Amino acid sequence: MIRSMMSFIKLPLSFWDYALETATRLLNIAPSKTVAQTPYQIWHGKPASYKYLRVWGSPAYVKRLVGDKLDSRSSLCRFIGYPKETAGYYFYDPTEQKVFVSRNLMFLERGFPTDNRRDELLLEESSEAPQSNAGTSSAPDVSTDNVPILRRSARVPQPPDRYGFLGGTGQLDNDSKTYGEAMSDIDSGKWLEAMKSEMDSMSSNKVWTLVDRPKGVRPVGCKWVYKRKIGADGEVTTFKARLVAKGYTQRPGVDFEETSSPVAMAKSTRIMLAIATWYDYEIWQMDVKMAFLNGFVEEEIYMDQPEGFMVVGEEQNVCHLQRSIYGLKQASRSWNICFDEVIRIYDFVKNDFDPCVYKKVSGSFVLFLVLYVDDILLIGNDIKMLGTLKHGYPLNSP
Repeated sequence: MIRSMMSFIKLPLSFWDYALETATRLLNIAPSKTVAQTPYQIWHGKPASYKYLRVWGSPAYVKRLVGDKLDSRSSLCRFIGYPKETAGYYFYDPTEQKVFVSRNLMFLERGFPTDNRRDELLLEESSEAPQSNAGTSSAPDVSTDNVPILRRSARVPQPPDRYGFLGGTGQLDNDSKTYGEAMSDIDSGKWLEAMKSEMDSMSSNKVWTLVDRPKGVRPVGCKWVYKRKIGADGEVTTFKARLVAKGYTQRPGVDFEETSSPVAMAKSTRIMLAIATWYDYEIWQMDVKMAFLNGFVEEEIYMDQPEGFMVVGEEQNVCHLQRSIYGLKQASRSWNICFDEVIRIYDFVKNDFDPCVYKKVSGSFVLFLVLYVDDILLIGNDIKMLGTLKHGYPLNSP
């Protein structure tokens, strides 16, 4: 790699050590078919970013400090490497015969090195060994993958804590991605408990029946989705494991027909809140647990058994879905149809302009219900009736 890099670019042989460091960096982050993880990923515990990589030896205009007001603000230099533990790039200035670090620059990679006209613009480089001047770098001691170009802000973006930087972890997403990762995680016991709770919900709702795999049928896959829920104090409060069907493998006309499902409009919610404020109504909020499992599946859908919970001796069997499950294309629609059928039994009337707003009037008592997927907003002038609606009505079955 070093010999190829040196012969491809017109630089003195004294730059072989910079080519060596660059080649080593590339080998450490390059994926390989023979190993599952790169050396960088094994060492740092996360995949490497490739956004900052540039063509070795390419020319670039680098912003430099100048004394006179009319002097050029940039000089044409060669990119020769990546500094360690600091942002920016190594550049060689053929005029001053020095190597320095900078990140205020603009690369000229387009057409390089086939553009001989641009190559001629480079000043003739000396064959003498370069004098290192990396200590005079103006780059701050920070690490970033997004290196700004000339006339661009050098501010390093720092996402706020609410985006996941909690507890000093510095990672946006440290949840397990697969069943194998969850079982090898330090919290494997918590993940296993969460998965068992999910499977209990599937069993109690009779989501599927285990049957022999029909001939010529391609079952829909499934996977586990894991999420640590963080509380206001930054500590983990809940370990959530949800079984999700791989709906992207469904085929239209075979596994699903209609998929659209209405949700309450934002202006409807604002109007209802304004009415509640004006008349001093009670406002309650509900979240339906495992809402999608309430909907029934009209199509013949077969799904693979979930990983880690295959029935012993029946590993070849598949799940014949009776109810919708998260991930299916028709899951939201099935839940909405089921909810609409049940809520109408209790004398709720659907609004003509918004199908997710319902009203019930009984004498002087007034109740409004606003549905947004599985979130319910209850508004009314009688707390007892609201409590009856919340706790007494079996919303999951007629």
